[in-house]
Amino acid sequence: MPSVADRPEAPTAIQTHLAAIFISLELSRSIWLITSLSPGSGEKMSKHSVRAGDVAALLARFSELKQKALERTGKSFPIVVIQEAGLDGFWLHRVLQSEGVESHVVDPASIATSRRRRRAKTDKIDGEALLRALLAYKRGEPRVCAMVKAPTPEEEDRRRLCRERKVLIAERVKHVNRVKGLLFSQGVSGYEPLRRDRRQRLDELTTGDGRPLPMHLKTQISRELDRLELLLDQIKRAEAERDALLATPQAAAPAPAGKMLVDLKGIGPEFAANLWLEALFRHFDNRRQLASYAGLAPTPWQSGSVDREQGVSKAGNPRLRTTLIQLAWLWLRHQPQSALALWFKERLSGNGGRFKKSTIVALARKLLVALWKYVTAGVVIEGAVMKVA
Repeated sequence: MPSVADRPEAPTAIQTHLAAIFISLELSRSIWLITSLSPGSGEKMSKHSVRAGDVAALLARFSELKQKALERTGKSFPIVVIQEAGLDGFWLHRVLQSEGVESHVVDPASIATSRRRRRAKTDKIDGEALLRALLAYKRGEPRVCAMVKAPTPEEEDRRRLCRERKVLIAERVKHVNRVKGLLFSQGVSGYEPLRRDRRQRLDELTTGDGRPLPMHLKTQISRELDRLELLLDQIKRAEAERDALLATPQAAAPAPAGKMLVDLKGIGPEFAANLWLEALFRHFDNRRQLASYAGLAPTPWQSGSVDREQGVSKAGNPRLRTTLIQLAWLWLRHQPQSALALWFKERLSGNGGRFKKSTIVALARKLLVALWKYVTAGVVIEGAVMKVA
């Protein structure tokens, strides 16, 4: 009979001699799936689920895993947890840290996935992928995933001011468009619901065929105006809180940087608050990290003789990116003699006025880096004009 040659023990795909218990959490509205890999259990990943929001059951499961690892190996191991950034925010991350658990929050888009046309996706598969990413990250493998730096509760709460205002503005637009649409169906145009005399003008309106506004239509529009006036009052209060935050003289508040941004011509309180509260309150090691956080980093496509640019990644903060594009256009108007504006004009004239949109994106990236240096190191943008006191 043929004999089988002795072979050295093949290395396992997953390290079994672990110095910690690695756990991934797949969070949903109803169930939390716990996928774990413990020392002494080989390559087997265990899976358990608890009801969403049941922190006590989650911590009890952690204790059970530690006890089983202690019985198998005779040693006590720490717990390392990973979860995706998403709907649950950072509250669970803070709870785990307060319990002495090493917790990581990962950007889900940074984890490599199968490129098959139809790839299988289940909570079980996602939990295992998260666990493998955590293992590779703890081994020190470069660029295996991007961990999110969780903001403090105070930093997270401060952002509510600007974000709430954007929501209120969007609701205001809906109410204004609804009123205009209702009136246009009766042949009425030119009515502006945002004017102070909106109630008086509503009483004076007549339809396109000369009739007074129908009773029920007028009642509906009056109710729309009630909601619109409530929104206008809430917008004013949100803006007042934002301005008070920017003017706060306390060192712990974002006043110094916010005031520095407002002092530049072309940057108002809304843009200054958005820039500071969405990005510039954070620490960045270099300009590449900053551009990547804003989603303004380039994404090349290189393979063999193919070498082209796909545009910016759009993988960062969408609120910050939108603000920067709008600010770039305003910068050209209010700071025409600055070095950045002159660079834009020279770049545009060099290609015959084409690629204006892509060039304004490049200007937004340069402007973000320049404002970051201005706020953090006091480097004034070359040629920039300050507001007159």
